[in-house]
Amino acid sequence: MDIAKKVRRDIEALGRNAETLIPEEDLARKLERFYREGKPLRVKLGIDPSAPHLTLGHAVVLRKLRQFQDLGHTAVLV
Repeated sequence: MDIAKKVRRDIEALGRNAETLIPEEDLARKLERFYREGKPLRVKLGIDPSAPHLTLGHAVVLRKLRQFQDLGHTAVLV
C-alpha cells in the first residue's frame, strides 16, 4: 500500500466518531512523515490532577488516544 493510501486510511480511522479534524492538512503531513521516516507522532492528553475522579466523558478522548497507539504512535498522558 502506498503512503498516500495509508495516510488517507489513518485519517479516516481517526476521524471516525469525531466532529472535525483540525487542521486535517497538518495531520496528513505528519502522517506522511511518519510513513517516510518511521518517526511516530507523540499525542498528548492532559488531565487535571486535582480532579477527584475521571468521568465517562474522559473515555472519549482516551479511546481516541488508543487509536493513535494502535496506528503505531506514542500516547502520553500528562
